[in-house]
Amino acid sequence: MALYPLPALVEQLMTQPIIFIGGKGGVGKTTTAAALASYYASQGKKTLIVSTDPAHSLGDVLKVPLKNQKTVVTPYLDAIELNPDLIVDEHFAQVERTITSYANPDMMPKIREHLRLSKSAPGAQEAAMLESMCQHLVAAADAGYEHIIFDTAPTGHTLRLLVLPEMMGAWTDGLLAQQRRQAKLRSVANHLGSHEQANNNKNDLANPFVERKSDRWEQAVSVLEKRKQLFRQAGLLLHDRRKTAIVLVMTADVLPLAETKRAIEQLEESNLIPAAIVINQLITQTQSDAFWHHRAERQQQLMQDIEKNFTNYPLYPIYLQQTDVRGTDALSALVSPVS
Repeated sequence: MALYPLPALVEQLMTQPIIFIGGKGGVGKTTTAAALASYYASQGKKTLIVSTDPAHSLGDVLKVPLKNQKTVVTPYLDAIELNPDLIVDEHFAQVERTITSYANPDMMPKIREHLRLSKSAPGAQEAAMLESMCQHLVAAADAGYEHIIFDTAPTGHTLRLLVLPEMMGAWTDGLLAQQRRQAKLRSVANHLGSHEQANNNKNDLANPFVERKSDRWEQAVSVLEKRKQLFRQAGLLLHDRRKTAIVLVMTADVLPLAETKRAIEQLEESNLIPAAIVINQLITQTQSDAFWHHRAERQQQLMQDIEKNFTNYPLYPIYLQQTDVRGTDALSALVSPVS
């Protein structure tokens, strides 16, 4: 597929409420995401940009200090830099609150120690980040945002976030199924219990200050059901091409080309088809300096490979800028039809 001018990308994504920007580290994902968000906001469209990249460069690009909560950047643009450490702490605090509602109090010290150690377990941070991302994803429409743009971490992290909702939904189904089996066993055990235990149960029921175990289990099940519904909603949004667009950013270099090819293969296997590819940091061919002339020629050779490999996707070039693109005005101008 031929190259298109960058403003055409703005038009292509104009009706997409959810936009994910992904790609190899250092190729310009944050600048691309911030440029799109700044432009849409400049057109009076309420926009939220969320960075899931622990590198925290979104605030630097926007020239605004950001945090784990929404920060107003302009009247129509809000931004968040998700903090993995804070999110993991809150995630495990919620888990502890849920367990406390039905666990034996004597067991809580060991449970708390187990949860503390679990924070650094492989996948713990991803699971917590995923849940936070899904919450923002699902809540954005209710909050009146016309666009929510995710500036993601390097490719592998992005791919896992995009496919995890279905995996986490299946995992939650397994927990719920296990809980239902335990509920049946408890029901049978209650029927086979002693007469004395039955009397104790009656006394508990008569006492409004004694919470039944079944109630506490129902609280835990309710938490799992809510998480399952959250992941289901997020999964449906991610697979709806009318609502979600995935844009991959790369440079005209060998390694980004190879990584982008792998990313597209994995996305296609998960039925998540990219909407476009941005080729960043291109050098104009007319160069007087021998070094830059050679770099430009090399890029043009690789551009032929890029066009050959990605025939099914629109390609949008961004040429190397003389200065860093920072601040909403400069970012908006980068993708504006009048730039």
